[in-house]
Amino acid sequence: MGLLKNLPKVDKFVNNKAFEELSKQLITSISKDTINQYRQDILDEKIQDFTQDDIINDVLKKYKNITKPSLQKVINATGIIVHTNLGRSLINPDSFDRAKEVATSYNNLEYSLQEGKRGERYEHIVSTLQALTGCEDAIVVNNNASAVFLILNTFAKNKDVVVSRGELVEIGGSFRVPEVMSQSGAKLKEIGTTNKTHLRDYENAIDENTSMLMKVHKSNYSIEGFTSEVSYEDIIKVANEHNVIDYYDMGSGHIIDLPYNLDLSEPSLIKYMQHKPSLLSFSGDKLLGSVQAGIIVGKKDLIAKIKKNQLLRMLRVDKITLAILEDNLTSYLKGQTQNIPTLKMLHEDVKTLEQRANTLKQSIEDICKCEVIKTQSLIGGGTTPNKKIPTIALTLEYKDYKANKIEKLLRKQNLIIRIENEKVLIDFRSIQEHEVKEIEEIIRGVFN
Repeated sequence: MGLLKNLPKVDKFVNNKAFEELSKQLITSISKDTINQYRQDILDEKIQDFTQDDIINDVLKKYKNITKPSLQKVINATGIIVHTNLGRSLINPDSFDRAKEVATSYNNLEYSLQEGKRGERYEHIVSTLQALTGCEDAIVVNNNASAVFLILNTFAKNKDVVVSRGELVEIGGSFRVPEVMSQSGAKLKEIGTTNKTHLRDYENAIDENTSMLMKVHKSNYSIEGFTSEVSYEDIIKVANEHNVIDYYDMGSGHIIDLPYNLDLSEPSLIKYMQHKPSLLSFSGDKLLGSVQAGIIVGKKDLIAKIKKNQLLRMLRVDKITLAILEDNLTSYLKGQTQNIPTLKMLHEDVKTLEQRANTLKQSIEDICKCEVIKTQSLIGGGTTPNKKIPTIALTLEYKDYKANKIEKLLRKQNLIIRIENEKVLIDFRSIQEHEVKEIEEIIRGVFN
């Protein structure tokens, strides 16, 4: 029991010089728990000896772990550009700096500088979206799931929404279209079959309780073989003929042409706006390459009704989101899409990626075995399902280490790679040019 007498008193222990610059309240809480744990370990005979420095070091280690930011920067070497688990689209540093200036100052978020009275927060992006898409009006909420819910709740509460059975999708986090409809108050009216839906299915489903014909983009899967679906253009025509709303949940709608024939499977916002749809919604942080947001564009009278829905206040975006989104949309208007990191990575030439891979290879081949290879990757983020794009990767081998062991060692240094055919791959499609040197330093630190 002599060891118990060596345990310090908490009130004196926390005054140690090692804790001078630290939070007294947090140090006190950690110290109590740590000393109690030492006491229990002594009673359980798990500890044969200790010093006060041992306890101090344990407390400091716990303090560091608690106060260390959980959300950290990582290097995405998976090749997946819009990686949902890694934060999706990158934000242009210049856009962020301009947003920072707005966010750290008073600003005209809901104030009209022209009229000197209260304004509307959505006005800051409406004119840009009008110029880009030709829409009558627009509104922004915190993500596209919110946009879907808000639209359904506004226009289809206790009314029927006609949707093809083949488009009743589930996306990340178990977000299911049928359940969202139920929560919004809308009534789902399924038409067609899993693999085939015809125009007559929409026409036959419309009755006095129909509010909307809804199309949902199949963003994370594809149906191959004996299939058919109705184009949105035809749905718009039928909706107009029967005086109901047409709505397309585009998911990750894009504005400019995509490389590698990706346009064949991913809907173009500009293309569909030419048909004057009632409502479209899409994500801000997928192929648009901006910040997380749900963007709704469409007819002015419908957007006006959405703005009157009390749910909008719960789903609205803040000044930082609007500032970044406005800046990114302006880049589209100016034709400066190279300022959008997602698009820049997507359009990066394979030869450029190969040059970067060879640079890294030459810098680390003295400590590990590596090879530059041609391979393929996915865009990710629920976009272009099953559509792969060419990329360049560097394989890594070290001693007799298994791929899983190397992955774990690199992950501890915030370098996220992928494993393919039991090989570690550093995929340059999603690596920023300035990160190549950083990757070299990480690998040298891990393998030396």
